[in-house]
Amino acid sequence: MPARIGPAPPVFIGSEIYRALPFARHHPLSIPRVSTVMDLARALGWLPRERYIASPRARTPALSAFHNPVYLEVLQRAEATGDVSEAERERHGLGTLSNPIHPLMFTRPATSAGGALLAAERVRHGGIVHVPGAGTHHAMADRAGGFCYLNDPVLTILHLRRLGLHRVAYVDIDAHHCDGVQAGLAGAPGVLLLSVHEAGRWPFTGALEDDGGGNCLNLPVPRDFNDTEMAHVREHLILPAIEAFAPEAIVLQCGADAVTEDPLSRLALSNNAHVGVLRALRRMTERLIVTGGGGYNPWSVARCWTRIWAEIAGQTVPDRLPREAQEILDALAWPGRAAGRNPPRDWFETLIDPPRPGTLRPGVAAGVATLRARLAAIARLP
Repeated sequence: MPARIGPAPPVFIGSEIYRALPFARHHPLSIPRVSTVMDLARALGWLPRERYIASPRARTPALSAFHNPVYLEVLQRAEATGDVSEAERERHGLGTLSNPIHPLMFTRPATSAGGALLAAERVRHGGIVHVPGAGTHHAMADRAGGFCYLNDPVLTILHLRRLGLHRVAYVDIDAHHCDGVQAGLAGAPGVLLLSVHEAGRWPFTGALEDDGGGNCLNLPVPRDFNDTEMAHVREHLILPAIEAFAPEAIVLQCGADAVTEDPLSRLALSNNAHVGVLRALRRMTERLIVTGGGGYNPWSVARCWTRIWAEIAGQTVPDRLPREAQEILDALAWPGRAAGRNPPRDWFETLIDPPRPGTLRPGVAAGVATLRARLAAIARLP
């Protein structure tokens, strides 16, 4: 197995499209996320022009590698007309509270998918790419779900395989199970899927015993899952699974909704846990793509993903942010959320969360042990 990332310099794929906020005020995604990461990284001097790539928009032929052409047609028509029929709403999950009709409902996810596909091409011969706008892991081949209209992780993994990489691992540490990725790639040769997600949380999939036809490791974890427990999962499940499978490339979905301040989960991680997983995986591959995903507190998601980029780019994170960076965080708002009315000062002054250690509970350790027993089979996956 490769020992470390190859010589190509790391790059960040973003887009100005993320400055638009097309979701209604009540929607969890009615907050700036990727644009704040871009602004913070630039304010800190971590995103010079040569490290930034503007994301292309994926076209229908590329999206059709996974998505049903009829669904793609309906999605584009809904963006253009602002409406879907009742039959289309029922069939494709469009025009719902989670996946509403809006003016960028095709263009924005197609841009995220285009960035993820470009990332696959960039790492083909070695390297690491951060695509925080990607990571939309709930969309099905012909149906939107969980705020996701297109499934860029599936498209990325399929593209890596087309580029000649025979073994690809997908590691997902979002608070929610990657149901769309598993539906699209369960049983697929040359692919390992590993998800660490909150038990009993929407979409209510990813049970411990669900092996997805043999290539899925699902670890549902309890409420208040802490940094100590994530470190145990990292060292005793994620890294041994990667070592057993020996992938040529890794895609890490780094959703920020597992941090304790996020409103859509009840986990208790600090962003140190995310950095710890990234740091460990980076040592195990020559090709790494790091995406975003969930994250619905504008301060915690921006701080987490900016810190992720610092780790990727080899930058030292200051204990206290300079004034220009603090002003970017000061300008954020969180409509309709009580926590946004009087947020703590550390959300503005530092990217580094205080550690959130805790007890390693027997249920977490038992889940890890159960999945470790399957590693011999993982090593034999075609």
